[in-house]
Amino acid sequence: MKTLNGKPSTDLHGTLVVPGDKSISHRGIMLGAISEGTTHLSHFLTSADCLSTLAAFQQLGVHIERDGQDVTIHGVGLHGLKPSAQPLDMGNSGTTTRLISGLLAGQSFTSTLIGDASLSKRPMKRVSVPLSEMGANIETTDGHLPMTITGSPLHSVTYQLQVASAQVKSALILAALQADKPSTLVEQLPTRDHTERMLTQFGGDIATAADGVTITVQPQPHLTGQTMTVPGDMSSAAFFMVAASLVPNSKITLKDVGLNKTRTGLLNILQRMGGKVSIDAAPTDGEPIGDLTIETADLHPINIGAADIPAVIDELPLVALLAAKADGISRITGAEELRVKETDRIAAIVQEFTKLGINIEELPDGFVIDGRMPWHVTDNQLDAHDDHRIGMVLGVAGLLVDKPVQLAGADSVRISYPEFFDDLNTLLPKE
Repeated sequence: MKTLNGKPSTDLHGTLVVPGDKSISHRGIMLGAISEGTTHLSHFLTSADCLSTLAAFQQLGVHIERDGQDVTIHGVGLHGLKPSAQPLDMGNSGTTTRLISGLLAGQSFTSTLIGDASLSKRPMKRVSVPLSEMGANIETTDGHLPMTITGSPLHSVTYQLQVASAQVKSALILAALQADKPSTLVEQLPTRDHTERMLTQFGGDIATAADGVTITVQPQPHLTGQTMTVPGDMSSAAFFMVAASLVPNSKITLKDVGLNKTRTGLLNILQRMGGKVSIDAAPTDGEPIGDLTIETADLHPINIGAADIPAVIDELPLVALLAAKADGISRITGAEELRVKETDRIAAIVQEFTKLGINIEELPDGFVIDGRMPWHVTDNQLDAHDDHRIGMVLGVAGLLVDKPVQLAGADSVRISYPEFFDDLNTLLPKE
């Protein structure tokens, strides 16, 4: 149980370097493992999820060394992975599970994937079904983990994705690398493109058409190890962007944050709501990065729908928090994907925000929030629902209430940001 001390007049000031990008850290391990030669990753995210990926590839016969946030991967090539003597433990990581499924589908051995109680409730047919169309042999447990993948020769596919999911897309890309001919994937809406960018950097041949949603993958590439610095995670930076926007008299700077346009949905929404953000972009050959400076702002309400959701899916709890302090009624719809995250995030946000006196109505696919109403704590026992993003959004909300509240499950933040509360404290005034 963690105590969040409500200090609604407290100002936030300072400069932070947020942890390395979670999505890019996962993919750096995976592509480094199936490349020839050595890959060096610096500013690697040492969260539980990314360490699950690292450990899984060690079990698959890849020699990986880690010294803090520096990781060295001795690649074994596309066909050099070895069978694991034990089931591969995915921990809480949906990214690890879904991406590695595409990679293992084309190998020459059988693998079993297991996970924790939360991950074992998340839907896996969204990857097993499209992979089966490429010839994959995957058995789930009623659509969930445990999942057994019997490596098989894969054939090319032209596939229309049924969900707007970068995880599903990336699983199919990793499978397509092992197919007999080029594959074409068509998204419903553009999702984060870290896999495509990084695969190109490692020497793969992948192209996205002018429509932004049609992706062609050439098979059997010769990938070469790379040296990369992982940019700061926009999804982690988002919590501080929102905190500085809402806590009175605040001004903070976040250094070297990834500014990939498929990840800046929260930044765009904050600006649409009247947020004060300045961007100092840095020149780079890889993922775009820059420094962000955020100040307190008076915010307007917003309506966002299905077209906005893919670029902001992980930050929607924060959009709800912004709306809870905006001068009007906001609607968030088209976000039913939130119900199959680490927890049902729609239900969890409504339940916890209601305890803070926030005027929020639950929709099947989102929320309606009236930010004009003053908050008043009706129940000081908050719950992170074993979900890192719920834990962190409540950590920010705790700065805005007028009395201390208790947060159960605060240690869930280790999944993506183990130092979150420590970093937040560095921005608070010193006693």
